[in-house]
Amino acid sequence: MQLISKIISNSEEDTFLAGERISKTLNGGELIGIEGDLGAGKTVFVKGMAAGLDIDWEEAVDSPTFKLINSYSGRLTLHHLDLYRLSSAEDVLGIGFFDLFDPRAVIAVEWAEKLQRLNLHYDCYIKIIHAGDGSRKLLQYQ
Repeated sequence: MQLISKIISNSEEDTFLAGERISKTLNGGELIGIEGDLGAGKTVFVKGMAAGLDIDWEEAVDSPTFKLINSYSGRLTLHHLDLYRLSSAEDVLGIGFFDLFDPRAVIAVEWAEKLQRLNLHYDCYIKIIHAGDGSRKLLQYQ
């Protein structure tokens, strides 16, 4: 993967707007990987993606930590996965991961680094890093 942009986020709003901006470029069929420590802003980024896909993110989008997958309808369907609780890449096969791929849908995977062994092709991969003073670096790879 090649680094294509670096965004400094000084607030949740900045992180949200970054997700919204990226999702407005999506046409369906994309796999988006999101990596970052607990509290880095992964779910805020996905909420921004939902907004950019014309999904009512305020009422619907939340971390699917206990459910693993949440799906939302908008301009495109957004499948939001949170793999925090999974212990291995193979566990994702049991939740029907590959059944989610659809040319009218986008898949956003939090904790995507847990899937490294599957050698997936990400259309966009976001790494969120704490940068001190409450700011974050959002590194976008393609």
